[in-house]
Amino acid sequence: MAKPTELTRHIESYVNSSATPTDQATSLDAIGFLVKTDALTIESLVKELEMYLTTTDDFVRARGILLLSEVLTRNESKPLSSSTIHSLVGFFKDRLADWKALRGSLVGCLALIRRKGVLGTVTGSDAKAIAQSFLEYLQVQSLAQYDRKLCFELLDCLLQCYFDVVAPLGEHLIYGICEAIDAEKDPDCLMLAFHIVESLGQLNPDPSGLLASFAKDLFDILEAYFPIHFTHPTGGDTPVQLHDLSRALMSAFSAIPLFEPFVIPLLLEKLSSSLPSAQIESLRYLRVCSSKYGAERIGKYARTIWSSLKNIISAYLGEPSFSFTRAPVYGIGFPENEFVVEALSLLQLLIVQNSSLFVSLIIDDEDFNIIFNIVAPYEKYDSIPVDEKKKLHAVGRILYVIAKTSISSCNAVFQSLFSRIMDSLGFSVSNVDSSANAENFPSRRVKFGFLYLCIELLAGCMELIAVSKKPALQYVLEQEKCCSILHDFSTPLFIAFGSVLAVSSDVCSHDPDIYIGVKGLQILAMFCLDGFPISISMFTNILRKFMSIIMEDFNKTILWEAALKALFHIGSSVHNFHESEKAMNYRSLVVEKLVELLSLDDITLPFTLKVEAISVIGMTGTKNMLTVLQGLAGAVFGNLSEVHRNLKSLETAVQLLQCYSCKLLPWIHENGGSEDFVEQFAVDIWSQALNCMDFSTPFEGKGLLDAMMKVMKVSVASCSVESQNTIMQKANNVLSSNSNFQLSELDRIPLSPGKYDIPLRDEWILSLFVSVVIAVSPKTCIPNIRLLLHLFMKTLLKGVVPVAQALGSMINKLLSKSNGAEISSDLTLEEALDVIFNTKIWFSSTDLLQRCNGTSNGSEMVLTDLCLGISNDRSLQINALCGLSWIGKGLLLRGHEKIKDITMIFMECLISRSKSALPLESTEEQNLDPLVMKCAADAFHILMSDSEVCLNKKFHAIVRPLYKQRFFSSTMPIFLQLITKSLSSSSRSFLYRAFAHVVSDTPLIVIQSEAKKLIPVLLDCLSMLTEDIQDGDILYSLLLVFSGILTNKSGREAVTENAHIIINCLIKLMDYPHKTLVRETAIQCLVAMSELPHVRIYPLRTQVLGAISMALNDKKRTVRHEAVRCRQAWLGVICIQESSFLNLTNHFPSNSKPN
Repeated sequence: MAKPTELTRHIESYVNSSATPTDQATSLDAIGFLVKTDALTIESLVKELEMYLTTTDDFVRARGILLLSEVLTRNESKPLSSSTIHSLVGFFKDRLADWKALRGSLVGCLALIRRKGVLGTVTGSDAKAIAQSFLEYLQVQSLAQYDRKLCFELLDCLLQCYFDVVAPLGEHLIYGICEAIDAEKDPDCLMLAFHIVESLGQLNPDPSGLLASFAKDLFDILEAYFPIHFTHPTGGDTPVQLHDLSRALMSAFSAIPLFEPFVIPLLLEKLSSSLPSAQIESLRYLRVCSSKYGAERIGKYARTIWSSLKNIISAYLGEPSFSFTRAPVYGIGFPENEFVVEALSLLQLLIVQNSSLFVSLIIDDEDFNIIFNIVAPYEKYDSIPVDEKKKLHAVGRILYVIAKTSISSCNAVFQSLFSRIMDSLGFSVSNVDSSANAENFPSRRVKFGFLYLCIELLAGCMELIAVSKKPALQYVLEQEKCCSILHDFSTPLFIAFGSVLAVSSDVCSHDPDIYIGVKGLQILAMFCLDGFPISISMFTNILRKFMSIIMEDFNKTILWEAALKALFHIGSSVHNFHESEKAMNYRSLVVEKLVELLSLDDITLPFTLKVEAISVIGMTGTKNMLTVLQGLAGAVFGNLSEVHRNLKSLETAVQLLQCYSCKLLPWIHENGGSEDFVEQFAVDIWSQALNCMDFSTPFEGKGLLDAMMKVMKVSVASCSVESQNTIMQKANNVLSSNSNFQLSELDRIPLSPGKYDIPLRDEWILSLFVSVVIAVSPKTCIPNIRLLLHLFMKTLLKGVVPVAQALGSMINKLLSKSNGAEISSDLTLEEALDVIFNTKIWFSSTDLLQRCNGTSNGSEMVLTDLCLGISNDRSLQINALCGLSWIGKGLLLRGHEKIKDITMIFMECLISRSKSALPLESTEEQNLDPLVMKCAADAFHILMSDSEVCLNKKFHAIVRPLYKQRFFSSTMPIFLQLITKSLSSSSRSFLYRAFAHVVSDTPLIVIQSEAKKLIPVLLDCLSMLTEDIQDGDILYSLLLVFSGILTNKSGREAVTENAHIIINCLIKLMDYPHKTLVRETAIQCLVAMSELPHVRIYPLRTQVLGAISMALNDKKRTVRHEAVRCRQAWLGVICIQESSFLNLTNHFPSNSKPN
């Protein structure tokens, strides 16, 4: 038992009016903890609180009751005896009459009602007593918001947990609920109130039950809230949003079918409202209420609902998009419109619910039928008047919904309309030759409107059939009337769509006419049941038609692309039935035919289009992709064998390799294609590598090398470790077989710095090899890794950038001894770094590269010496800096400490040696070469930027989180110090360049937190970067960072302090002639500056407006547009200032106002 003195102290603190909220909360926590740990029982607490629960002091009594109830709430899982619960219920329900202590009583009742199971719960009689006291004593709408919320929570709990007990209260209960809800405005309370009504409906499903006599009263209260008008600001104190309230009210409306005589007329009335929000809400409520009320109740309103839906669809349906790039697989694409979406969803629900009634209403509708007379005269889409087009689109969408909704509705619409449409087109079953084929379509005009309606009907039917791939269901569908009719009219349809294509292709028509013809044939071919409703012969003819377009009409871009897209959709659909006759026909007529084209030179189809077609068709399925890949491999290696003798073979090989790496390989990776092929393809490239790289000039084969390197990287990266090991072994064998590399003797061969040369062919073989190294996983074994490290170090000095990238990748992925893991490689990270940084160059008479005996210090590292220019060879120095930057990137990504030393080397290269502020030894004073300084500055870009060619997660790099943030934090103080102390304009310029690279690639949130320190340097850097035309991209990147600071609240103070300097800098950037985006962004920044405190920016208004007037005449429209916005913003600054001045002068007498 807790000491009474301690408990009393906590109680006194909680009920004391002078105690702070923090002290009161601490006391409550302490008492709750005592009860939770059984140091204090509820019964003992009640005894201790007796004087506080019964005192005549209203405040103390209220606090005492609230204390008891809060302790009960925090210990709902604490078992209590039935007698204790009964006593507590009796106390709290009686205290509901004590309005000065009401909150504690409500909280206490809630805590008791919410108790579960064996822990001790409120009995039915006690729950009924609470309900009776609630209804007798409480006037809910006279209470404060939080107390009202507690009242609604208590009512909700009573209904959910004790409905059978409180239901006998009958009309007293319903009147109490109505009185509590009526005129409620708080969103949180309304959510609970609507849920209470919903619960009443769910718990009283009997139409003659408790609610029968009160449905109108409840509805009259709820009606006032529809549609929800919510004025609380988003993100305010309440988490309730508009859609939450709307959904809750919708649930309340739909939960009580007895509301139907009142709800449906209200919703139909609001459908014709002038408020769009009321219309859209009415559609949503109608859909939900219709599904809950049932077909019989809704059937009474069928005609009115249909009329309203027809008007909404006609009013809001937009112009269709006759474009295959944005078109759905089935049917015609329309711009998204929520009114149309909701109206069609409601229509579909009603058809499912009562198909015969609604389909009959639609088909017999006079406005619906008149469309057949309207579109009859027009053979082209453009000839149809705009108003008639809208009617045509609306009718088409409605037909589409009817056809796709159910078998019965699809049958009904096909039986009623399809024959009529085909007769209007001039086609019928009796007058068409069933032997029609793809070679001889009649070139005749067809009524566009009827073909359009056919498309919509076919698309709906297609979507209905496509929902199931089960053979049993397909057999059932074959017996349905819609499929029989479609089968009977398949030949006329084929000829109709083919005819419109024949005419369209003759006149090179635009999208709508081509779209209808191609889309119609596509949908016919996508009925994947073998022989029904579209025969195998007709399916074959459709494929031949599209293939003839691919082969012959390639100069008609729109038609060609539409046909290819249609073949893709057809192939994707039949691939799901890969053993069917249609699927086999597709493979032989389309896939294999296109693969054959790769090896044929005597056809007119341009090779780029061949490649595009084969890549698209390959993506129809894994089986087709494998066929395409096998054909592509044959073509690739056939052309590779001819690249030295035939320039066309070289170009062909490059295009095929680019197609493979950019399109086919990503698809294989995403769709689970065969890894065996990818592995074998990479191995086969290595088998031909030595034979296809013997070019006389570097320009001839550079494109081929780049294409092969990308293929190798992407292939290796997508393979498993086992496959990577196979490719790596093959690559190593090819490299080792080349005697020029002398791998076995690399660590003993002397090297003259800057003069180590290898033939171009061998350099390219090495570049292809390092592509494998770049892409492998850290777990993949690299053979002869020590010897390769020496080879990479030596070729690095020649400036082979891929070798530098591979060296950085190798360093990034090597295991470290410090990890404590078992190391399978014969080289650790520490050993590799020792090789790289402890190989020393001695400039003796023999000029050899020798191995240091481990006695050198940091300043004697070979790369340090070379980077600092000891060799007096600029080319060698630049190559060494480039290599060191990629090595540094590998270390930076994995978070290795060595990056600090590398960073200091780069910084040493950026400053005059005699003025060095860095702790690196220097014995010579010399001016650095500008090219060397530029290379050192750009090294920071390599370190911080996200590379696409190496050292990324796609190529399995080890990337430590927040590495950019850490690098920024460690280097920025050094940069700021060096920039401040630099006396050389050249050094300062390149320091700014390096600074810009780091800042541009650092996450913006980090920059914003350091805005006060960085803004002055950023401004100087922006001004410096305007001097060189080649710095436009860096300037733009830095300006984007600066704009992020301007628009962020955390940097507002620093921006305000430097407003004058910032505005001058931005005005200067507005005239930057070399990049439009710089001018545009500078003006946007000036718009942001207009929101600063007026006392800071008002003096600059004339200067800004003068500069903006020049920008209004900029040659680029986007710049002029931003200039107009900026001018309006700064004119607003003037208006505000002048308005403030006028308000001030109004305080003076008229004869004493200042001039």
